[in-house]
Amino acid sequence: MRRVFFVVLLLSLLGGEVFAAQPLSGDRGGQPITIKSNELATDSKSRTATFSGNVTARQGDLTIYADRLTVYYLAKGGEVEKVEASGNVRVVQGDRLATAREGVYLNKEQKIVLTGEPKVFQGENAVSGKVITYYVNEQKSVVTGGADARVEAVIHPKEKGKDDGKKR
Repeated sequence: MRRVFFVVLLLSLLGGEVFAAQPLSGDRGGQPITIKSNELATDSKSRTATFSGNVTARQGDLTIYADRLTVYYLAKGGEVEKVEASGNVRVVQGDRLATAREGVYLNKEQKIVLTGEPKVFQGENAVSGKVITYYVNEQKSVVTGGADARVEAVIHPKEKGKDDGKKR
């Protein structure tokens, strides 16, 4: 789980091109991951670990909330194949927030896909669509719409000359 984990990568979505946000704070690679849930079921035969009921996964300043989080492992080497989060998925880091009904991290493709009314917020800015896909290695995201859900972005421009709190 330590090597490549959904908890570390999903929030990368929020630092991507969607808002031209600040880079993610710090390197979480060596930090412990703490997952709390009402229940944990593991299945060696199907190579899964399923956390269910009020799931909270934390690593550093990154937190994922979901009703269920299932980790799928490859037979060879035990590497993570994919991670699925479902039910009231919420990812929080600082003023960044992503919500969806489902989220899937695909390790081989280095891709995160949010579905089920996905929305990403940073401060007052927001983007939503039918599917939000983040390509981890490329640090790019694609938001797609559909017949019933067009892409919508709400961007609040900074006022010129307004003090942004930085010393000059």
